[in-house]
Amino acid sequence: MNDNTILIKNALILSPNTNFENKQSILIKDNLIAEISPDIDESNVSKIIDATGKILLPGLINTHTHLSMTLFRGLADDLSLDSWLNDYIWPMEANLNGDYCYIGALLGAVELIKSGTTTFSDMYFYMEDVARAVDESGIRAVLSYGMIDFGDEDKRKNEINENLELFKSCEGMGNGRIKVFLGPHSPYTASEELLIQVRELADEYDMGIHIHVSETQKEIVDISSEKGLRPFEYLDKIGFLGPDVVAAHCVWLSDNEIEIIKKNNVKISHNPCSNMKLASGIAPVSKLIENDICVSIGTDGASSNNNLDLIEELKTASLLQKVSTLDPKVLTSDETLSMGTIKGAETLGLESEIGSIEVGKKADIILIDTNSANMIPDSSSLSSNIIYSANGLNVDTTICDGKILMENKKLTVLDEGEIYQKARQAIKELKEAI
Repeated sequence: MNDNTILIKNALILSPNTNFENKQSILIKDNLIAEISPDIDESNVSKIIDATGKILLPGLINTHTHLSMTLFRGLADDLSLDSWLNDYIWPMEANLNGDYCYIGALLGAVELIKSGTTTFSDMYFYMEDVARAVDESGIRAVLSYGMIDFGDEDKRKNEINENLELFKSCEGMGNGRIKVFLGPHSPYTASEELLIQVRELADEYDMGIHIHVSETQKEIVDISSEKGLRPFEYLDKIGFLGPDVVAAHCVWLSDNEIEIIKKNNVKISHNPCSNMKLASGIAPVSKLIENDICVSIGTDGASSNNNLDLIEELKTASLLQKVSTLDPKVLTSDETLSMGTIKGAETLGLESEIGSIEVGKKADIILIDTNSANMIPDSSSLSSNIIYSANGLNVDTTICDGKILMENKKLTVLDEGEIYQKARQAIKELKEAI
């Protein structure tokens, strides 16, 4: 018997760009998908999961969040982004430390695992402590330190050093589950000098770049006033853009900027719930997809969403495009599913490893239980059933890198009760410190 094998049998497999007919079985050896077949020998496997009545799909990929901000959930609701940041979030963040970010990240990891996300891309502070939480939780992550210099040369040097130290200490952690990107916060908080240096470092170290761009109308006005160009025009002018850039939000785009994004093969992370809650606007996702631009999905932080349920996010993304374009045919359930799986993998440069159910790919897999009121009757389209009917509560099993992190809706790695207790205490202390 092989101690590192898992057989998932009788599954209805849903994977982008692949049509699996009838029920299938999947054999996982170590951390890889080794075989997909209707009939796999059970005699030499260490663990068997009967997936009868369940939909099997790739682990979901959240391409933009701030995991430790779970501690700020509900702190400042019903506000504009400017007021939310300046009057509430930044003052609270001034009291953060590594221990708080660690427990906030663990709390976020619990939520991700329970709602079917196996990979997330994060930009925040105290990222070595976030990496520690990722390592312990068993999920996959792309981490970047949020660099903000506001034109201050000393601060710029410190921010660059922070991100490079994160790369040197955490790249490849967790059996390769952790990657590190560069994280200039945005064109309005990062100086031109910082952005140019980030581009140079990305080329030197072969690192990706994670940045917020064109989230609000105010950002467009401010950057246009200062630079004489819209945000993507400015970033293009200074040579910042490329296929390794992940731009979050991208709500306010001109036709010329869409051409710039396409020309540079920039990847987009769409965050519909956060953009709606902060009244930032509606990103032109259907137009981006029409232009063959890679668009993935993100939740943003739990302080502006206020949850990390990516299935809910995907439904919102689809419906929001339909109502904004007055076209019910845009962003179909199949296209939307791709945003949360293979397009997410492509955004993070991981499409050869995750994002679809294929032999040789990493075993990042979730099972959705259809034996639930909101999933009956079965839809003729599995993607329709997932995108329009399901939510994170329907996730039964979560596997990442070949390791079971949740089975029968019970976590197998993290101690929920202990994490909840520590998170409540951390939130209490942070509020008292203001």
